[in-house]
Amino acid sequence: MPDDSEYLDQLVDEEPLREYLETRLGETDTFDVSYHEGGNSNEILFVTWGDADLVLRRPPPGKTASTAHDVLREYRVLSALQETPVPVPRTVLQCEDSSLLGAEFYLMERVDGEIIGYEEPDRFATPKYRRAVGAELVETLAHIHTVNFEEIGLEDFGRPDGFTQRQVERWSKQMVWIYEEKDHNRQVPALESLRDWLKNHVPESHHSTLVHGDFRLDNMMFGTGTPPELVAVLDWELSTLGDPLTDLGFLLAHWRDPKDEFEPAIPEWTAPHTEHPDYLSRRDLVDRYEELTDMEFSNERFYRALAVFKEAVAGEMFFRRYLDGETSDPLYPRMRDRVPAMANRGLRITTGEDPL
Repeated sequence: MPDDSEYLDQLVDEEPLREYLETRLGETDTFDVSYHEGGNSNEILFVTWGDADLVLRRPPPGKTASTAHDVLREYRVLSALQETPVPVPRTVLQCEDSSLLGAEFYLMERVDGEIIGYEEPDRFATPKYRRAVGAELVETLAHIHTVNFEEIGLEDFGRPDGFTQRQVERWSKQMVWIYEEKDHNRQVPALESLRDWLKNHVPESHHSTLVHGDFRLDNMMFGTGTPPELVAVLDWELSTLGDPLTDLGFLLAHWRDPKDEFEPAIPEWTAPHTEHPDYLSRRDLVDRYEELTDMEFSNERFYRALAVFKEAVAGEMFFRRYLDGETSDPLYPRMRDRVPAMANRGLRITTGEDPL
């Protein structure tokens, strides 16, 4: 990837953006744009407009899959959640005119906080605050799953019926596509076995709620003080209406437990500090979730295994991109061994060897 200044030039033409913002937000003498890494699927730009600190979200440059980078869909759900208990940034405006920056985009207010996905802040390193981190996380997830999505205008935000079955089918097809389109004479038998188990164990029915789609610690922003306060849930581009237990399973798949005997298959995607005994265990998180939502975490092996399967398929996509010479990311070649390790972890979940 080019350096930040070169990449910023691909993402934004500052003069047209300034002219557009003047028509929407009023004139100002203070205008600055900078690139921020870590936007996951969609890009993050920090914008200073007068006294306001804003965040601009847009897709990466070039051809992209619209379903994976639909920033206006993300803007819609954030706007709908403004007056609910779900903590989200305050939205400012959306722009559907892709000729301005080469893509649609939106602006939201910048939240003062810190993402603590992989490093524990010193201010949280007490038994009381460590437990509070997990409590804030699961209570926020419960807020997402109990919000009345019809009352906030999201009644057509997805197709909840058959959601879980489609998840298994979609990711299974993605795995087959990788093998067919990017043939490097590599098979991962454990991944195929995990897929087959999931196909045979899809729950017959499920609740229908708003789901985040990528609910894990590194997509949460905590305030800069104490006690721990979750001030913003970020990265809503995968949100839809569907099965809430897929969110819970995804959270648990990324949450280390004091009793865990196996090393994480991909340390970069797991919060290592949560295995400290001061943190809530996965069982604690589930118990609190069930208490808050009145929903039982039934078929827990299925939901945790599904989360691992999705991560393993994504990891295999990354590895094939490395083999095709499409990336210089140092994480991608390590997927050679880590994808089979993830698939094996998923199989251990299905047999109870990696317990809740």
